[in-house]
Amino acid sequence: MSLLMSLCLLGPLPLLAVAVIALGRPGMRPGSLPRLAEIAALASFAMTLGGALHVAVAGAGTWSVGSGIALVAVRLDAISSTMAMLVAFIGWVVLRYSRTYLDGEAREGAFLGLMLATLASVLLLVHAGSLAVLIAAFLAVGAGLRQLLLFYRGRVEARRAAAKFTLVWGGGDLALVLGAVLLWAAFGTADIAAMAAAAKAGVPVAGHAGVAFLILAAALKSAAFPLHGWITEVMEAPTPVSALLHAGIINAGGFLMIRFAELVQAGPGSMAALVILGGFTALFGAVVMLTQSAVKTALAWSTIAQMGFMLLQCGLGLWTLALLHIVAHSMYKAHAFLGSGEAVQAVASIRRPGPVAVPNFAAVARSFLLSILLYGVVATTFAAMIGPKSPQALALGAILVFGVAYLVAQGLADAAPKALTQRTALAAVGAAVAYFTFHRLADALWGRALPAVPTPGALEWALIVLSLGSFAVVALAQTLFPLWAHHPAAAGLRVHVANGFYLNTVFDRVVGGFRTQKPL
Repeated sequence: MSLLMSLCLLGPLPLLAVAVIALGRPGMRPGSLPRLAEIAALASFAMTLGGALHVAVAGAGTWSVGSGIALVAVRLDAISSTMAMLVAFIGWVVLRYSRTYLDGEAREGAFLGLMLATLASVLLLVHAGSLAVLIAAFLAVGAGLRQLLLFYRGRVEARRAAAKFTLVWGGGDLALVLGAVLLWAAFGTADIAAMAAAAKAGVPVAGHAGVAFLILAAALKSAAFPLHGWITEVMEAPTPVSALLHAGIINAGGFLMIRFAELVQAGPGSMAALVILGGFTALFGAVVMLTQSAVKTALAWSTIAQMGFMLLQCGLGLWTLALLHIVAHSMYKAHAFLGSGEAVQAVASIRRPGPVAVPNFAAVARSFLLSILLYGVVATTFAAMIGPKSPQALALGAILVFGVAYLVAQGLADAAPKALTQRTALAAVGAAVAYFTFHRLADALWGRALPAVPTPGALEWALIVLSLGSFAVVALAQTLFPLWAHHPAAAGLRVHVANGFYLNTVFDRVVGGFRTQKPL
């Protein structure tokens, strides 16, 4: 094992060392510990950079000890090094932010210790090379995050959020354990890389059952419909915790699918389940997000939608784009939460852009046609330059272009000035060009480490058509929002949508309401 690989795999150690010191000084203003915690996170990030360099020069590698289901293995490859750099960088930013945010808090030292220990657990998770290490890391992440959610133990809302998180995350852990046992029985090994290689020759029945449990675990850990409510209730924790959760830990479900991509892709039913579950979660979260008035709550629903879209990408076999989505979403969401105070005016301006030009039905129809036409021109140009893309990739690009249909509709409205029309048309072209450019970049970075996009059969084509139709309908409703939002009939519907159709309330009642009266 090279020096660079050793440094990367030992990245959690500086975090754990300072965490032990911090937990020994759990009180207010623990001296130089905040700065020391920041230095430890920065050192860990530097060590992950060494791991990325090792992968670029020497390729992937695995260190292991033991055998059987108790095999302890850590792996360094393009996927784990990317995720490790992402986690370490966000951790450093969050800890740097925490120095000011938590200054003077009664349990500042305890917070730093818990945050560092949780970050170390996430780093172990992304480097997991065996089932045992993967399960242990997930358990450690859940335990650490639960304590962070209980930072303000006196708040009933915080205890309720922590209890709900524990139930859902623990359910995901149970599903993961069951899936791991079935995979070990199916392949006779607990090495994740060995299972991926064996899956190329076929996956036995027990293996498919194990993958089903992995999908369930990913759905629970990424706040997929219908047990998504816990992610909207964790705002009682300090803002750095929300940033770490939404920018890093929530991606664990998607990472789990990407790590087992070869096994998941071997089962058409598994891929179909991801498309349906992820697509519906994305649509549901996006619609509810539009009705939220609080910035952090809107960001939480945005996370639900984004995680659903990431599962949809996995179900379509667009693994490199799903990994790129994780990186981009993490950066955006960390910035959004840490800058949420300054985001109020920005969100307000987005919600009320000012009716420069209210689109009518004719403008909406023209906007969709123009968006698809421009997208088609860009797709054809890129196909001529770098080769044709898969139907799944083209469909996903069309879904993303639907997102700019509202801007294009404004530009094509009857009262729209010429300059607005030009800018919105350029926005549509820019979105299409950016999609194919980033797609090419993702393939170059991670294409060798992940399976190729499968050739669609009848089931896949049906799912592609279903996804396109569903997102088109929602995009159409959003584009026509200025026309129907103020209609009296829409007022009652808006209340129901803003409450997520009360699914979270139903979940509370099913599990007993979480009426926690005493601190946990």
